[in-house]
Amino acid sequence: MEWVNETVVREFVFLGFSSLVGLQQLLFVIFLLVYLFTLSTNAIITSTIVLDRALHTPMYFFLAVLSCSETCYTFVIVPKMLVDLLAQKKTISFLGCAIQMFTFLFLGCSHSFLLAVMGYDRYVAICNPLRYTVLMGNWVCVGLVVAACACGFTVAQIITSLVFHLPFHSSNQLYHFFCDISPVLKVASYHTQFSHIVIFILCTLVLVIPLSLILVSYIHIITAIVQFPSTLGRYKAFSTCASHLIVVTVHYGCASFVYLRPKSNFSLSQDALISVSYTILTPLFNPMIYSLRNKDFKLALHRVVGRTICLSQH
Repeated sequence: MEWVNETVVREFVFLGFSSLVGLQQLLFVIFLLVYLFTLSTNAIITSTIVLDRALHTPMYFFLAVLSCSETCYTFVIVPKMLVDLLAQKKTISFLGCAIQMFTFLFLGCSHSFLLAVMGYDRYVAICNPLRYTVLMGNWVCVGLVVAACACGFTVAQIITSLVFHLPFHSSNQLYHFFCDISPVLKVASYHTQFSHIVIFILCTLVLVIPLSLILVSYIHIITAIVQFPSTLGRYKAFSTCASHLIVVTVHYGCASFVYLRPKSNFSLSQDALISVSYTILTPLFNPMIYSLRNKDFKLALHRVVGRTICLSQH
């Protein structure tokens, strides 16, 4: 970490909501309520999956991992943002900014690969149902999650190293509410075209590779479903994939819009507002989509609540 001492800039100032000074207290209340609801929903999902044996299947194992990932993802950004909404001076140390960017990228990239893993799980369940328990054994599921995290860790490490090895001598004002790639690069004294290209390629690969794997999985899934003899069978098969498809659409839609579009289209202040969608709103909707659309999960939740009430009464 010697490079921390080599730079003039010791801290960054967040200006993401500087144009909304009069609304910051209202935003604090709204974002706090959304954050608490997100945390409680994810906690309910994870605890229900852990406590109900009927949900001890690969699909729900991945859902529990996804919920934990969402919780950590929001924890990296939202608490600091809430404090800053009420603070006069909205700062973060140079090292703190690097840690926040690395953790955010690690969880975000892992999330992308985890969605690809969940697509593969649906492919095996529908296209190879007789071999499902063999192909998706416990160690296979753990290995897939570890692989997704390893990919996320590698990408996050490379991007964070490229960004924070740059010199920061001029401005320390970030027109954002957390240390995302683009606003930090904007305040670097200079950045080589090479580093900019590498970062863009990595962001593209993190989105394109998992999304391509998901598309391949669903091509096989749809091909298999249309050959089902009964309408009810086709409906049940499609319904098991619907939640995953909705989450995939929201996640990759928001991420692609933020990281792959031309940077000149929006100002940095507008970028900060757009980022609210994937840092606060998406983690709120994902668990709701999975839990509210899933009959098995709702039945399991009722069983867990019923057992908890019975135990408390005795």
